[in-house]
Amino acid sequence: MKDFFRRNGILILIAAILLALVTAVVSMLLGGTANPLANFFGIITTPVRNGINAVTGWVEEKYTDAFELEQIKEDNQELKRRVAELEAKEREYEEAIQENERLYNLLELTPKNRSFDKEAAMVTARSTSNWESTLTLSKGSGQGIAVDDCVVDEYWNLVGVVAEVGENWCTVRTLIDADIEMGGQLTRTGGAAILEGDLALMGEGKLKLTYLPENTQLISGDLVSTSGLGGVYPSGIVAGHVEEVRTDVSGMTDYAVIVPETDLSSLKQVFVIKDFDIVE
Repeated sequence: MKDFFRRNGILILIAAILLALVTAVVSMLLGGTANPLANFFGIITTPVRNGINAVTGWVEEKYTDAFELEQIKEDNQELKRRVAELEAKEREYEEAIQENERLYNLLELTPKNRSFDKEAAMVTARSTSNWESTLTLSKGSGQGIAVDDCVVDEYWNLVGVVAEVGENWCTVRTLIDADIEMGGQLTRTGGAAILEGDLALMGEGKLKLTYLPENTQLISGDLVSTSGLGGVYPSGIVAGHVEEVRTDVSGMTDYAVIVPETDLSSLKQVFVIKDFDIVE
């Protein structure tokens, strides 16, 4: 092999120079056109480069779409949070307006020449069954509320009587509860009677007026209020109106069915009368 290069070295050198000259001349004649080897390499690699660019573009597009979608989700959550805050503020505003209206009504309708120490409380729970009708309020002994305190609505209609007291809550036995019993008075005639809860009537949301005065001619719609006798409950608190007069099972005495003036099922706020002046 060494002898071959030694004998033919000059010829190989001359051939290499000629090849370089031919390549240069061809490049000049082609005017910047790629040589056949470069052109072949470009033909082979161009589809690959195009595929890589296409995949890269697709990935970038999907990433951009995913980023924008995530941003939209975050913006949507922020909008929902703001809407919830606005709705909460609107509810607070409406509740404040309603509470102001209730307080205004209570003040405007306060019986004349009377003095009452009242405590406003929210209704937090209600229980109506075949055996009882009660409300749970948001105030208790910590606010000076005691058992047997009378409870009214914003229009000074009787709601019931406090039956049990905790530190920051109390249970009210409503006026239709079967265990309710207090002095009543017919507003039109002035006759005295007894307001009583009744198991049968409780299911209808009503109570009864018993021990009616003799020869009393009751009219449907006659108002019945508390009499205040005994000094436990204030007088003049409207309990309800006469719906009809019935005869008891013995057939010996009559009683009046009373429909409460307050709507026990929709009460949100009530007022506990902690103290009052006694007028008999």
